[in-house]
Amino acid sequence: MQVFKKIGLGLFAFLASLNAYAEYSWNFPEPVTPMALDTLHVHNKFMLITMAIFVVVLAIMIYSIFAHRKSKGYKAVADKAPSTAVEIFWTLIPFVILLLIDFVIMGIPAYHSVIMMEDTRDKATMVVKVTGSQWRWQYEYMDGDAKGIKFVSNLSTPKEQTDKGFDGKKDEQYLLEVDNRLVLPVGEKVRILMTATDVMHNWWVPQFGSSRLAVPGFIRETWVQVDKAGTYRGQCKELCGKGHGYMPVVVDAVPMNEFKVWVATKKEELAKADAGADKEWTKEELVATGKGVYDKNCAVCHQVSGAGLPPAFPALTGSKAVTSPIFGEDGKYLKDGHLDRVLNGIRVMPGWKALLNDTEIASVITYERNALGNSVGDVLQPAQVKAARQ
Repeated sequence: MQVFKKIGLGLFAFLASLNAYAEYSWNFPEPVTPMALDTLHVHNKFMLITMAIFVVVLAIMIYSIFAHRKSKGYKAVADKAPSTAVEIFWTLIPFVILLLIDFVIMGIPAYHSVIMMEDTRDKATMVVKVTGSQWRWQYEYMDGDAKGIKFVSNLSTPKEQTDKGFDGKKDEQYLLEVDNRLVLPVGEKVRILMTATDVMHNWWVPQFGSSRLAVPGFIRETWVQVDKAGTYRGQCKELCGKGHGYMPVVVDAVPMNEFKVWVATKKEELAKADAGADKEWTKEELVATGKGVYDKNCAVCHQVSGAGLPPAFPALTGSKAVTSPIFGEDGKYLKDGHLDRVLNGIRVMPGWKALLNDTEIASVITYERNALGNSVGDVLQPAQVKAARQ
């Protein structure tokens, strides 16, 4: 009776848990690019071939076991071993069969897929540069109508949801939403140039079928042609450090007319941000803007409070680099000082001059010097950052 109760409870638990697997798939996610579709077809062919080999070998094994068993009266052959020639012959037969399967039946479609993956330039109408940094992506449109558009994409999941002990309701796209999405036109082949500023990263969207390491100091290539409009999500697929799980990829594929509208809007937005570099900002404005920049880009390492995670990520509260003067008597920013470290980076910290504009750098430095337990009292204007770049 106890056995039946346990079986009943187990069956009930299994049925109750089916809702958790409602969106579980036994196959690849829906392919939306030619590369992903081709990869899926090759995968399915290989699975059929592998299954056929498995069934044939298993059938021979089962037949041999049952047909030659002792209880059936089967007599073992003499102890005399077959000749070396016979052994070589029966070893070569399966070897040749598998060789033909690997190099002909499986090799030809695999070769076609590899050639397709490496063909990044033929018929490409756009070039987008993707740069991985700990732990965010930077996108730059290199040609066409969108040339000059450049922005950073950060995780936008609220910090409190990622904190240990959070027991509230998490966002539907928890750890898979960003503040700035990459936008691509549907049906256009886009050549992707990939690199990294610190360690290896991997820009990966499962439905695109492409995966390529971004290596510091190198430019590597892949391509994307999204044939179906929609929003597609992925992540960094290379273990890249503490914030590896906080580095999502979100791509919006839109019709060409919507893409052109987005390009015009984005250029106007960036122009307004650049214009801010010539404006004289108040301390309050810089601190308010800087807090948002800090929370998005710096808090993951130095913590929201500025306490850091020593020794890898030092505290900003009371830091000599933060509280000491920015400029020397000659008017140039001090080597290894606050502005120098933010612009050019130090050790594991990346240089931010390619990731943030003048206003963002000026505001975050002013925030760090007048918040997080610091009260230096000075301000850094965007115009000073602009001059320092030159």
